[in-house]
Amino acid sequence: MAGVRRTHHPNVIVGLEKADDAGVFRLSEDLAIIQTVDYFTPIVDDPFEYGAIAAANSLSDVYAMGGVPLTAMNVVGFPRSVLPLPVLTELLKGGQEVIDEAGVALVGGHSVKAPEMFYGLSVTGRVHPDRVITNSGARPEDVLLLTKPLGTGILTTALKNDRLPADKLRAVTAQMRRLNRIASEAMVACGAHACTDVTGFGLLGHLYEMTSNSGVDAYVYVESVPIIDTVLDHIAAGDKPGGLGANRKYLSERISVSEHCEPNHTDVLFDPQTSGGLLVALPKERVDEFQEMMDAAGEMSAVIGEIRPGTGTVQVLP
Repeated sequence: MAGVRRTHHPNVIVGLEKADDAGVFRLSEDLAIIQTVDYFTPIVDDPFEYGAIAAANSLSDVYAMGGVPLTAMNVVGFPRSVLPLPVLTELLKGGQEVIDEAGVALVGGHSVKAPEMFYGLSVTGRVHPDRVITNSGARPEDVLLLTKPLGTGILTTALKNDRLPADKLRAVTAQMRRLNRIASEAMVACGAHACTDVTGFGLLGHLYEMTSNSGVDAYVYVESVPIIDTVLDHIAAGDKPGGLGANRKYLSERISVSEHCEPNHTDVLFDPQTSGGLLVALPKERVDEFQEMMDAAGEMSAVIGEIRPGTGTVQVLP
């Protein structure tokens, strides 16, 4: 947010300085609030599912900080002259279903007339001031874990290109609307040092933010990164979102990719995600415990790399 004046209020624990997932404000010695807002235009055709995905995406920022979301407010733009009101009704029903699943209270919102539909949430959560997990706490010898496979940007681009089969659409929709609540609870229980959710800047973009803010280097092993089934086929067919190329261009001088990495496979690491998983830097002695907790809850997690001493770079290896 270039040009925005930084706030130096003594109770601001996390502000604008390090592009973290949300802001954190201390209320007392044992209570802080987390605040975030996010919205985007439709990425699937079904308004109910679009609403559910957008709500899960908005709630994810609180989970990434190790917090518990408490309240939400709808943020809606709707082109009433173009779309019928039942579309808006279904959109809000989808959002409400995920809000209810998260145990969050919907307390209001705001809508505007807009040339294109958009939807998301403003969310407030709670966290202990001493237990906030940011994107700047990664330490040497930490292990990097990812809690959802990559490829949502590529598959939703395939949908726009009429190349995504119905069963694959159902699967990617289910992944995008799934909450990061369990992963958040597990990382808090296992003493995570740093975390961010993987969204528009792709895995490597968000990892670069983590390493540069933490003053460490990260090593990512491409073949260990989970990818949604058929994503590589869609890359070969040309279903690459514009954001993938933009992420690659931005990171070209900030990230080192081994010449031995398969190009299409590496592309996925730049793919902008919608409601992606958590990228967690965890003490290596707690990795087994974290994965056991995830397995017991029916959630996936994958070790994708490690943190080493350094100056903020990311190395991508086969």
